[in-house]
Amino acid sequence: MTKKLNIVEVAELAGVSIATVSRVLNDYGFIKESTKDRVLKVIRETNYQVNAVARNLRRKKTHSIGVIISNVLSPFYSVIAKAVEDVAIKNNYSTILCNGSDDPEK
Repeated sequence: MTKKLNIVEVAELAGVSIATVSRVLNDYGFIKESTKDRVLKVIRETNYQVNAVARNLRRKKTHSIGVIISNVLSPFYSVIAKAVEDVAIKNNYSTILCNGSDDPEK
């Protein structure tokens, strides 16, 4: 299994700062085209993937919605859960579904 690169290693391989890699990944701020091309080449060649957990921790946002359903076996609540998930996905959010088992303590 090959080791996944982190943003620091991508920056080192591209000969740029971590901030520059971040700007390329987020398409934010001014970056010389040649620098952007160099960073993107490293990303392509190493198959770098953004660590979503690290990104969310840094941003202090998870883009997740927790849904507690009274009883997931109920057709009524399952329709609501599906509707919540459909809207969440359209807005780039994920859902976490929990079954309350009709138990307020849970």
